[in-house]
Amino acid sequence: MSLTHRSVRFDQGGPAHAGRRWGWIAVLLVGLTLFWLIHSALVSTQNPNLIPALLFFGAALVPSSFVAFVAGRRLDFGAGTGVVAVTALAGGAIGVTTAGFLEYRTLRLLDVLPMVAVGVIEEAAKLIVPTLLLLVIRDRHPGDGLLIGVASGAGFAVFETMGYAFVELVDSNGDLSAVDDLLAWRGLLSPAAHMAWTGLTAAALWSAAAHGWRRRSVGLFVFVYAVAVTLHTLWDSLDSDIAYGVLAAISLSLLVYATHRLAAPARVPAPVAAG
Repeated sequence: MSLTHRSVRFDQGGPAHAGRRWGWIAVLLVGLTLFWLIHSALVSTQNPNLIPALLFFGAALVPSSFVAFVAGRRLDFGAGTGVVAVTALAGGAIGVTTAGFLEYRTLRLLDVLPMVAVGVIEEAAKLIVPTLLLLVIRDRHPGDGLLIGVASGAGFAVFETMGYAFVELVDSNGDLSAVDDLLAWRGLLSPAAHMAWTGLTAAALWSAAAHGWRRRSVGLFVFVYAVAVTLHTLWDSLDSDIAYGVLAAISLSLLVYATHRLAAPARVPAPVAAG
């Protein structure tokens, strides 16, 4: 996968890098603590006003931790924390809304919603905000596309999971155990699904832009997008834990490979002159 790479050095030393590399653990622990506190308060008080907070923190726990994990890898990023946060929020909201509208229109038009249509629509919808940022940001770095894509996929996964969890809460007559199971299952799978697929396609899209939209780089983007749609379609079509495991392994392996190709070279210490 020929993705763009600039020779910008990445300093692996110092407390700043250590905090960035391991910050995802803090995000995960804080998120788990807040979710547990909200869950305990909801069970104790039976106050329905706590339900939105429970669904949000339950749905966002793993995606936000994974975004922090990716941001801590040895990649050359230009996008700051604010851009990543806005991407997750806007990318998720715009992506879910666009996908829902297009899927509804497709269902009305065809009287059926093919799984491949779901894959095409959702993978395109998640690229809306990364594409807009591509047009706005001029100082692009090799890892920006991947990080922004992962963030957009994370936002999409959070909003979609919250929707599924709300429906499950209603259908189960308020059974929190059923909601907990759904939040845990979808949360654990989200890095290998929406986040991995959008990270790959956005990285290929930004690479094509960096290469001046040459035919080869555009062809690579189209290929990566087709792979993401194929994985998404198989994920939605196969109702098997083994199939999910295989697809998750493939998706994460591709993301790891892309991350490795985009990794900034380590800073080599300068030799000490002999006295």
